[in-house]
Amino acid sequence: QMARIKREALEMFRLDGKPLGDRAGLEARFASALDSLWIAYQPIVSWSKRSTFAYEALVRNEEPTLRSPPDLFEAAERLGRLQELGRKVRARVAETLDRDPIPGLLFINLHAMELADDALVTADAPLSRHAGRVVLEVTERAPLEQIRDATSRVAQLRALGYRIAVDDLGAGYA
Repeated sequence: QMARIKREALEMFRLDGKPLGDRAGLEARFASALDSLWIAYQPIVSWSKRSTFAYEALVRNEEPTLRSPPDLFEAAERLGRLQELGRKVRARVAETLDRDPIPGLLFINLHAMELADDALVTADAPLSRHAGRVVLEVTERAPLEQIRDATSRVAQLRALGYRIAVDDLGAGYA
């Protein structure tokens, strides 16, 4: 009973338009989302050729409170667990490509803060063996100026074979 009252009271207060919530509850919900994480593959179609030329990997999970990707990534940011989430997403995509190769290019969103993750730029990372077919779409949820050596990191990714794009250019910090 007291936990419910506390949750309701915390929901009444907001920071930057977002519920404050309690950290332990958010941790539990985030863990549930990670455990149930799966990837949907949306075709990208060339209308003029009337054919699929690529797919976009879309993050999904079964945690009701973090179902939308923006909510999931916001929770990861608030908990300082963006790199963990990014690694899990990339590992799931790599598992799919190992098991059932998807034809054409594969677009994967990459939070700008993930560029700071050393695991992203290693040749032995699960997704790196498929780098030649992957376009990493850097999202504009954080300014690239916050990333130490962002230019160097992008160069390392390109050297591994990844292609780089900016997702929703102009919607955020560009």
